[in-house]
Amino acid sequence: MTVADNLAEMKQIIQHACKNCERNPDDITIIGVTKYVSIERAREALKAGVKNLGENRREGFLEKYEAIGSDAAWHFIGSLQSRKVKDIINEVDYIHSLDRKSLAKEIQKRADKTVPCFVQVNVSGEDSKHGLDPAEVEDFIHSLKGYDKIKIVGLMTMAPHIDKEEELRAVFRKLRALRDIIRDQKLDHAPCEWLSMGMSNDYKLAIEEGATHIRVGSSLVG
Repeated sequence: MTVADNLAEMKQIIQHACKNCERNPDDITIIGVTKYVSIERAREALKAGVKNLGENRREGFLEKYEAIGSDAAWHFIGSLQSRKVKDIINEVDYIHSLDRKSLAKEIQKRADKTVPCFVQVNVSGEDSKHGLDPAEVEDFIHSLKGYDKIKIVGLMTMAPHIDKEEELRAVFRKLRALRDIIRDQKLDHAPCEWLSMGMSNDYKLAIEEGATHIRVGSSLVG
C-alpha cells in the first residue's frame, strides 16, 4: 500500500479513538518512523502529508537528513549515546530519549539552541528497555533547571509487546499520571505537556489514554 493509503486508514482509527475519549484528532502528532525504509519512502511520506519523521540511529538520521533536510520536523526517538550528540543535536527538532544526566550535560554543551526533549521513562520495568524508573523522574527533571539548552516538553515510554489490553493501558495511564504531576508544577524549564507513547501495534490505546505523539513505522511507511 502507498503511504497515503496507510495514512488515510490511520486517520480513521485516530478519529475513532479520539471520539471514544472526547479528544480532538488535530491534537495528535503522527511521527512516521523511517528507520527501516528508504529515503524515497520517507519522501513519499512527506508528500502524503506526514510532516514529522523519526529516526533512532545517528547514521540513519544523518543519511535522511542530508537528503530531506528541514522539509520534515525530525524526532530522534532512539537511545542516544553521549558521544554521538555532537553529530545530530543541531539538526534534530526533538529528542524523545533523554534519560540520564550525562546525556543532558552533553546536549547542554553541544546545542546551539534550546532543544525540546521528552524524558524517557521505563514504566514497564523491562530490562530490555531504556529509561528512568518512574520514581526517579521528578528529581531528574528538577535537576535540569539550570540547563537552558533543554526544555522538557513531555514524557516518553515504550509499552511491552503484548496483546493484553489492560496491561498496555496501565502503562500508558501511569505515564500520563506522572506527566500530570510534573505539568501541574508549572516549571519554566519543564512545561511537560506532551506524551510520546504508542506505536503501530498499540497507538489506538495510547491515544485513548492521553498520547499526544504517536511513533508509527510499519503501519504507516512499512
